[in-house]
Amino acid sequence: MDRAATLSRTTAETDIRLALALDGTGIADIATGIGFFDHMLTAFARHAGFDLTIAATGDLQIDAHHTVEDVGIVLGGALRQALGDKRGITRFGQALIPMDEALAEAAIDISGRAHLAWNVPFERPMLGTMDTQLFEEFFRAFAGNALITLHITRRAGTNAHHVAEACFKAAARALRMAVALDPRVAGIPSTKGAL
Repeated sequence: MDRAATLSRTTAETDIRLALALDGTGIADIATGIGFFDHMLTAFARHAGFDLTIAATGDLQIDAHHTVEDVGIVLGGALRQALGDKRGITRFGQALIPMDEALAEAAIDISGRAHLAWNVPFERPMLGTMDTQLFEEFFRAFAGNALITLHITRRAGTNAHHVAEACFKAAARALRMAVALDPRVAGIPSTKGAL
């Protein structure tokens, strides 16, 4: 089974081209024009075990909002497409990831229902050129377009870089678990018969 997708999205604000392979080795080629976001997406791909290529241009002369949100939209759509009918997946995943003083938790249900529960306060408003409010916008767009339920919680931490990185790695590890094929599941992992 080839669990991969290639998507693009062009608007008056952004142009995004993305390729995703779920059963990869964590190879990433990310270029969004936002250094810290590239760093987070590279870590995300590595820890999810996904091969991920993203080429994004956007109206960064305004701010990073449109680019970050639209990357989330396209990545979520690619995940949904790559999963197909979700036959044989584990469906649920969770991870508790430390990074120095920071500790982040992520829990995922590939449910067919879009929901983000975000409880991640930041001590500072910017990381490099990236507004820390945009992490929530990315994950909201991602969950909404992937049609997954995603909870991300900061359990500890004061260093904003560490907190953000722990969140991305926790989401990646939880997703790696949730998309994994379970040899004991022959069909759709739901009593309803559909996700």
